[in-house]
Amino acid sequence: MNCHLACMQNARIVHVKMNEQSQPHMNPEKLKLLVTQEMPFGKYKGRLIADLPGHYLNWFAREGFPKGELGGLLALMQEIDHNGLSALLDPLRTRPRQSFKDRG
Repeated sequence: MNCHLACMQNARIVHVKMNEQSQPHMNPEKLKLLVTQEMPFGKYKGRLIADLPGHYLNWFAREGFPKGELGGLLALMQEIDHNGLSALLDPLRTRPRQSFKDRG
């Protein structure tokens, strides 16, 4: 029984450490960047990070996010989008949300 508890405790510690490393931090400055910073490259170049489609964010989650601040912002946005919380960014916006059909 003690071994079982110790194993469970160790598994929980590992799980918490993994979450601390893999979960992006949500602070107000980062959230504001999601609605002001544009994607600098690729198919959605010029699109606000907050307006990137979920399938594009999920592709990065599978294949790997870029290094640096951009990768952190994309990971944060993917987490927000995946959990259906994108509308929470609306009060932070300075320009209206761009739909996928508006791309031009």
